[in-house]
Amino acid sequence: MLTAATVWAALLTYAVMLVAFRYAKQRAFHVLGMISVILFDLGMPVYLYLYKDWYRRLIVESELTSFLVWIHFMMLVMMYALYVMQVKTALRLLRYDNSVRIDHRAQGRAVLLVRALVIFTGALLVES
Repeated sequence: MLTAATVWAALLTYAVMLVAFRYAKQRAFHVLGMISVILFDLGMPVYLYLYKDWYRRLIVESELTSFLVWIHFMMLVMMYALYVMQVKTALRLLRYDNSVRIDHRAQGRAVLLVRALVIFTGALLVES
């Protein structure tokens, strides 16, 4: 389960996200860390599409109907939706609109939780 390099890379970026969340007052580090993690998460499906045998796994072996695959997919959709909301509030914060600070922090906590679940379900889906 945890032998795949993609899982280790995701765990490493999760650690970066935790540190960036913890040190949110260091704005440059926080913004750079979070942007890096978001770009990693946007690039991961592209990497999996290009370098993994997704057709055999999902279509030939009929894993497309697997409950775990759909849970993972829905967690991904939720994570990307939270990222959109986070970026929108982050842009307002960068324009010194502090009225969204509480929302941004609450969304950040939700992102941490959902991303942990995405990594966990992804690790369960890794072929050995």
